[in-house]
Formats: sequence, structure tokens, C-alpha cells
Amino acid sequence: MTLDDFSHYARTRVDDYLTQNLTTYEPAQHLQDAMSYSVFNGGKRVRPMLTYAAAGLFGEANSLTDASAAAIESIHAYSLIHDDLPAMDDDDLRRGKPTCHIQYDEATAILAGDALQTFAFELLSQVKHDNPSRQIQLIQELVYASGRHGMVTGQMIDLANVGVQIDIRALEQMHQHKTGALIRASIRMGAISTGATKADDFAALDAYAAAIGLAFQVQDDIIDITSDTATLGKTQFSDEDANKPTYPKLLGLEGAQALAASLHKQAISAISPFGSAAQPLVELANYIIGRNH
Repeated sequence: MTLDDFSHYARTRVDDYLTQNLTTYEPAQHLQDAMSYSVFNGGKRVRPMLTYAAAGLFGEANSLTDASAAAIESIHAYSLIHDDLPAMDDDDLRRGKPTCHIQYDEATAILAGDALQTFAFELLSQVKHDNPSRQIQLIQELVYASGRHGMVTGQMIDLANVGVQIDIRALEQMHQHKTGALIRASIRMGAISTGATKADDFAALDAYAAAIGLAFQVQDDIIDITSDTATLGKTQFSDEDANKPTYPKLLGLEGAQALAASLHKQAISAISPFGSAAQPLVELANYIIGRNH
């Protein structure tokens, strides 16, 4: 299966699941419109793709895999809504469209983000999955990755270091939390959903996740200065203009590109024990390094 085929499979599957579960709730239709606007706004679904790819190493994707992929994407969408707010990055564009607080208003955007966060755990905790122990594992993974031990702390570190000179180690720590934690959870949750239990398997997946999670951010920093606004779908030089610490700023553009290439090699090496079953993960690592938006 090519990456395009796998992408279509994963996107269709997670989008169908999100559509089925993000059902109309009449007292909050305006809120739900804002939630849907942010979830279905052209995202590449990289994290759900990682979830399905990891699940495929251990078995057939099932309803818990779908719930995991949808929950991850809901958390990701919530984080982007809040990330774009005036008090955070103050962005007007996201994927070429007005950000949620521009399309609606700031209060609606905040509440849409809040609702998407809790929606993720609604999906994972539904009785219909009938697998309480595995569901608890999945919820624990997502809580750890998205809260004070993961993404939220990463955002706090990011905001605290605007205009501040930090070193490579501190920058890596920030991105391990802000971007890497949710990518790691995407992969681990996919594996858990289809019954993975071996410590060696999770160690290999964690090594892969650490490498591509950091590579994802390094590449983001690179394309922020090498792609134009139309290609990016957001304002070019947005991180530079906000005086944020980036890898090109600390390493130079060539140094950042060399780091991305090194991380790519580490990722491929980490999942080599899974053989041909890991091809979707290999293709995703290739995509993360090769993308221009």
C-alpha cells in the first residue's frame, strides 16, 4: 500500500468515526459548528495515520483503534484552536482558512477547544467498546501526553521563552512535550488498541516516536522560513516574527536540515525489527521529512 493509499484509508476511517460520534446536540449547535469547523478543516491526519500504522503491527484495526485515532485528532484540534488564540500565538490563518477565533469569536473558540478535549475522552470511555482494562490504558496514555506531563507543559515552556535565548537541550525539551508527547501517544495507543504488550515492542516504538516527533518540529521550523504563506496555509515567518526559539535560529538552516536527516535515519532504524509490517511507519517518516507545509 502506497502512502497515498494508506493516507486515504486512515483519513476516511477516522473522519467517518468523528462524523458518526460528533452528533448534533441542539442546545449547543453554535459550539458544535465551531468544533466541526476546527476538526474538519483540511488537516493531514498524521497522528491518526500513525495510530493505524502502529495498530497494524499487532493486528487488525478495531473500534478502539478508531476511537484512539479520533481522540488523538480531537486533542490535536483543540490544541491548535488554543494555540492560535490572541493570548497564545495570535494567528489569523490555520491551513489556509481563518482560525477558529477569527471565523467565530474568541469565547466560542475557547469553549470549542474545551469541548474537543473532553470529547476525546468521551470517545475512549464509551461502554460499547467492552474492554475496560484496555480503555483505561488508552485514557492514561492520552491524559499523560496531553496534560501537564506533555503538550500543555510544552506550550507553557514555549510561551515562557518568547524572546529568550535558550540552548538546544531546552528547545528539545520543549518540543518533546509540545509536539512529541502526542505523537508518541498516537503510536502507543494504536499498538495498545490491537493488543500489544511486550516491553521490547514499546521500546522500539518509543524510539521511533522520539525521533519523528522531534523531526516533525525541526521540519516545521525549516518550512516556516523556506515555504511561502500560500504553501504553508499560515503566515510565513510567523515563528520568526514572534521571536520564538527555532532550530534554524540556533543551528542555521543547513544545521537544522542535517539534524532532520539524522533523526529520520534514527526513526527508520528503530522500527527495522518489525520488518515489512512497518512500511507505513517508514513512509510516514519519509513524509515528515519531505513535506513543505
